[in-house]
Amino acid sequence: MASETIDGLDSILAALATMQANVERSQKSQAHDYLEKFQKSPEAWTQTHSLLSSPKTTAEAKLFAATTLKGKITYDLDQLPRDSLFSLRDSILALLVTFHEGPRPIRTQLCVCLANLAIQMLEWKNVLAQVGSTLGSGAGDCILEFLRILPEEVTEGRKIHLTEEELASRTKDLLEDNASQVLTLLTQYARSSAIAATNPRLFECISSWLREIPAADVVNSLLFDAIINALSEETSFEAAVDCLCTILRDTQEVDESIDIIRAIYPRILLLRPKISEFANSGDFEVYKGLTRIFAEAGEAWVVMIARYPSDFRGLVESILECCGRDQDRDAIALTFLFWYEFKQIITLDKYKETRLQYRDVFSKLVDVMIKHLEYPRPNGADQTDLFDGDREQEEKFREFRHQMGDVLKDCCDVITVTDCLGKAFDLIQKWISTFGPQASDSSVPNWQELEAPLFSMRAMGRMVSPEENVVLRQVIPLIVQIPDHEKLRFQAIMALARYTDWTAQHPEFLQPQLNFVIAGFSHDSKEVVRAAALAFKFFGTDCRKLLANNVTELHSFYESVLDNLPPISQEEITEGVACIISAQELSKTYATFKLYCDPVIKRMMSRANEARTSQDDGPRLAVADYLQLLTIFVQNIQPYVSPQEENPAVKYCQEILPVLSAIAENFTNSVPILERVCRCWRYMVLSYRTAILPLLPNLAQQLASGFENSKQGCFLWATDSVLREFAEGAEFVDESTSRAIFKFFEQQALAFLRIMNDLPPEELPDVIEDFFRLLIDALIYYHQELVFSPVCFHILSASISALTLQQESPLIATLHFLRDFLSYGTDHPNSSNFGNGYNPSQTSRSNPPEIQEAVKQMVVDQKDFLVRRILTGMMFSFPRDCLQDASGVLLTLFEILPQVTTNWVKGTIDMLPTGSVRAGEAERLMNAVEVKVQGGDFRKVRVLLQDFTTSYRRRNVAPREGLGRLEATRFQFKG
Repeated sequence: MASETIDGLDSILAALATMQANVERSQKSQAHDYLEKFQKSPEAWTQTHSLLSSPKTTAEAKLFAATTLKGKITYDLDQLPRDSLFSLRDSILALLVTFHEGPRPIRTQLCVCLANLAIQMLEWKNVLAQVGSTLGSGAGDCILEFLRILPEEVTEGRKIHLTEEELASRTKDLLEDNASQVLTLLTQYARSSAIAATNPRLFECISSWLREIPAADVVNSLLFDAIINALSEETSFEAAVDCLCTILRDTQEVDESIDIIRAIYPRILLLRPKISEFANSGDFEVYKGLTRIFAEAGEAWVVMIARYPSDFRGLVESILECCGRDQDRDAIALTFLFWYEFKQIITLDKYKETRLQYRDVFSKLVDVMIKHLEYPRPNGADQTDLFDGDREQEEKFREFRHQMGDVLKDCCDVITVTDCLGKAFDLIQKWISTFGPQASDSSVPNWQELEAPLFSMRAMGRMVSPEENVVLRQVIPLIVQIPDHEKLRFQAIMALARYTDWTAQHPEFLQPQLNFVIAGFSHDSKEVVRAAALAFKFFGTDCRKLLANNVTELHSFYESVLDNLPPISQEEITEGVACIISAQELSKTYATFKLYCDPVIKRMMSRANEARTSQDDGPRLAVADYLQLLTIFVQNIQPYVSPQEENPAVKYCQEILPVLSAIAENFTNSVPILERVCRCWRYMVLSYRTAILPLLPNLAQQLASGFENSKQGCFLWATDSVLREFAEGAEFVDESTSRAIFKFFEQQALAFLRIMNDLPPEELPDVIEDFFRLLIDALIYYHQELVFSPVCFHILSASISALTLQQESPLIATLHFLRDFLSYGTDHPNSSNFGNGYNPSQTSRSNPPEIQEAVKQMVVDQKDFLVRRILTGMMFSFPRDCLQDASGVLLTLFEILPQVTTNWVKGTIDMLPTGSVRAGEAERLMNAVEVKVQGGDFRKVRVLLQDFTTSYRRRNVAPREGLGRLEATRFQFKG
């Protein structure tokens, strides 16, 4: 027996060595599989102890053994006889005695082992006393670590295999009944020596037990003095900050915590001088900790600050000081939530007086934020490299600026937009008067001091009303005259883009701004060009009526710049001109639409001809980009036309439909092109709705042939828009058209089923997602026709086959379809009230019995395959976000076929691999399910199955052996 253990240890150690060695991937994979199987085996109980006890085992191997033991106790405790748990407890305690001084990772894992065992050993009553007496006074850190871990593990008790009642009882035994004892123990430990009073483990333990020990008891004990004093010690500072912040969060219910707040607040204010001390010394980690304390206090007591503005002004000013002195801008972000919460409450009418008292604080905050918005001054010889080559720091700064912009918006709510804009305007004026005369095209001194207020104006743009009539009238004429510096020009254009709705109300300011933006297209900087394209989009969107008469001149500009722009900028400038075209008189819409789009189509056809012979992807991607521009025109040019009149936009779409069809037919292997063609067709339907009827026969034919030839889901996506717009009962749609649309849908469904028959689901995730999203709409608008259609049974089979996928999006689409489909087996399906016979006075529409029976029969005809796939997915393969919908499918199955579904569930669980289910667990589950089914409590059945599959999945992350009989069958369709 001892020889077998030694052989087993040698194999484990060899596998661990392989995992850490520089060997082939296949060897590592084999070693990983071996270790994973070992971790779930009964032999792991003894071999982990052998690894931990052997003096020859490396620290890495001991850590692996301790981690494995933790998993065994959490998930596999049922592998041991109940009376052997006392021996297991004693052995873990003995190991903790051995490792009480470390290594810490091993000690931590063993503490977790002991905590998890304590939770599950209901018969172990004197847990804390026995741990303390066994480890002894010399193992202070080890005892503190166990005490820290115990509340955390109890809180995470849902992963432990206990009933709710047992877990609640154990929580009371281990935590509630021991809270006062732990408080006394920690107080005695803190008194024992100066080293103990500043031990970081002590403060970590206090933080953990604050789940059970009232914060008032800690504050009123000597422990609070220890926490405050520890803030002056380097080794304990971080742990003390965490502990103090945990206490502060416990005082958020201010009405219940007034006495605690009164005790804590003066002690926190005494920390204020340290802000300047550590800011000047450059100890930014400590500075960040202090900022966190003040910010967390502000967040917790924001209601008290609003009620008693004078009493708590010192705290708010401390937070402001933390912002102002943060030279590295690492700590200031900790205050952002406080400023937001404070703004939210003092802008209520109830706290108007507080808002007035704190206007000066928020005014200073604006100054601080604009100053922090400044780009750094470069240290090296290269004055353009502002971050000394640190691109990560540059990206962090860009993101940080937008967060500071949100704080500026908060300030606008408190001290008015005009005051905040006025500060930016004053800084711009100050720079112009001081440095403006020195600026030239080649040199702009201290440009950072001008760029920052420009950015602040951009950030505050959303807060400014179009009726603002004080600052913008003065500042916009200055912005369009700033020097031609890359950063300044970029920020100026972006700032103007934020005020286009204001410009629409003040047309006299439009032309200078538009000239300034258009000039940006000729700039050497790509960033400035991209900014100009984005700004033009907003000017076209908001000022379309003002620019409607300039549509011909703008066409020349559009043609001159289009080919020089990156794709995203082409889309933005196209959206701008499309919005301007949409403001044309109806009589001019067709001609203008054609004026702008014909050159785009000409470019597209030229690149398409090139793409047919080119091996490079460039021409094909260019074709897709031009198709996107056409779609943008279709999306935005939507003239209002009565049903009796010809729609000029549809007239043009009719002209270009053959071109789009030819593109789709010639590029059946190019996914980007096909997706863009289908997107364009889809928006033709969505933009012009029933006016597109003259194009519908040709469009449907192209969608059908395109899907069959390419097997791309985008054709189904476009089909969905046709299905919705021309459904039975839609306005201006006759019955014959609706019937034809359903026939068209059936044709697409048959094509999909043939594809599913030829290819496994793993090769069709996108097609499956698009198809089942199409089916969800088909159920809404054509549920009766679909349920009685010959393809419906095969669609249900295909959905079961699709459940073998592991990608989230197609699975969710499939599960949503199944939930909707199965609901038609009930009295009240997941249905829209849209359609003939809808009575607004009815809150829901009953489901005909013949439809219910048809759905039930189709499910029965599928036998147990649906239940098997759902349960297998929940236990093994479904992503976490799919589990709720999967259990929803089971819920509906129990509602429509309670006894049959119960039998299917039992049959599936009986197929699970031997040893993967605890003894008696399956019987207990099925007994509970049958009781709930007989009582009609199907939601409780759903909870039971969710708990079982979750527990099973945690114990068996991967099948211990093969899936065996649970493996899916291949979908087959002949038709």
